[in-house]
Amino acid sequence: MKNFNAGVLALMLSVGVAGSAKAESAPDKDIVQTAVSAGTFNTLVAAVQGAGLVDVLKGEGPFTVFAPTDEAFGKLPAGTVESLLKPENKQKLVSRCQIEGKKN
Repeated sequence: MKNFNAGVLALMLSVGVAGSAKAESAPDKDIVQTAVSAGTFNTLVAAVQGAGLVDVLKGEGPFTVFAPTDEAFGKLPAGTVESLLKPENKQKLVSRCQIEGKKN
């Protein structure tokens, strides 16, 4: 699993935070709404939903999200995403997500 984590991190860093310009131009949208409306983060949205993190990301931030596109997720080994999205693997999916918020 260590290789999987490094691979996901590498993909996240290589993709960066795509869609940040859209987020700036639409300040009334939260992170989840921005990802959904962009249309290129469907896998990320599914993972956030599967991990039960929608309400967290709709809450008060600030948050920093490294948002891999569907194309980036597509570069993972076959079956990786599908396996993580199974209900029985929710805890494994949650452990792959790190959410940190800092209150000012």
